[in-house]
Amino acid sequence: MVLQIQSTQKEPTITWEALPHDFILPDDPLGNIQQPLLAGALTDALHNSGLIQTQMLIGSNFGLVAMINKKITVKAPDWFYVPQVQPVAANVIRRTYTMNLKDIPIAVVMEFLSDTEGGELSVRSTPPYGKLYFYERILKVPTYVTYDPYEPNLEVRCLQNGRYTLQLADSNGRFWIPELNLFLGIWYGERLCQTTNWLRWWDTEGNLLLWSSEQAEQERQRAEQESQRAEQESQRAEQERQRADILAARLRELGVDPNA
Repeated sequence: MVLQIQSTQKEPTITWEALPHDFILPDDPLGNIQQPLLAGALTDALHNSGLIQTQMLIGSNFGLVAMINKKITVKAPDWFYVPQVQPVAANVIRRTYTMNLKDIPIAVVMEFLSDTEGGELSVRSTPPYGKLYFYERILKVPTYVTYDPYEPNLEVRCLQNGRYTLQLADSNGRFWIPELNLFLGIWYGERLCQTTNWLRWWDTEGNLLLWSSEQAEQERQRAEQESQRAEQESQRAEQERQRADILAARLRELGVDPNA
C-alpha cells in the first residue's frame, strides 16, 4: 500500500501594484565580470540590426516586480525582453518593471549562471523564491534561457501548459526564440579584447547578427577595398596615358602626326 500525501501548499496570490517611490531595490553583486558583457553583446547585435523599437523594453540587472501574497518580490535577470510597454515621461528613468493590463507581458528572460549557486534553476516556492519558479509560475515568461559560460552550456525552456519544457537545439546547436524570430547559440571569438564563448543571434536564413564593432570593421574593409580599386584604376589609367605618349613620340620620330 502506497500512502499518498496531498500537498497543502496554497497557490500564491499575485497582484501587480506600483512600487512605492521609497522602496529600496536589492543591490546584489554580480556573479562575474562577464555577465554584463554577455548582456551588452546581445542587445548591441539587436540594435545594430535595426530590431530594437522605441516601444520595447530590453534590460540587464533590472528589477522585475510582483506582489506575492501582499509582499513585494523583485528579481533582476541578467537580460530580458518585453515587446511593448507604456511610455514614461521624458524626465523619468525606469527603475523597475511591473506588469499591468496595458503592457504586453515579459517575453524572454535570460540568466547567466555564476560560479556560485545563484538559484537560476531553483523551484523554491517560498521566499526567497527560486528564479525558475518566479519566472515560470509568477511572471509566466514564455521563454527562459540559462547559460553557463564555464561549461559552456546553453538551455532554453519554453512555457507549455504552465510549466517549462526543455527545448532541443537544431543541427547547428542553436535554439529558436519565437518571441524574437531569431536563433540563439554559442559563438567563440573575440569582443572587447576578450576571446571566449559568447551568446549570439542568427536570423532565419542562418546569418549571424553582427555587433556594431563587426559592422564598423566590415565597412572599414569595404572602404579600404574601394580605395584600393580606385587606386588601381588610377594606376591603369596612368599606364595607358604613358603608353599613348610613348606611341605618339615614336610616330613623330617617323614623321607621322599622331593627331592627324
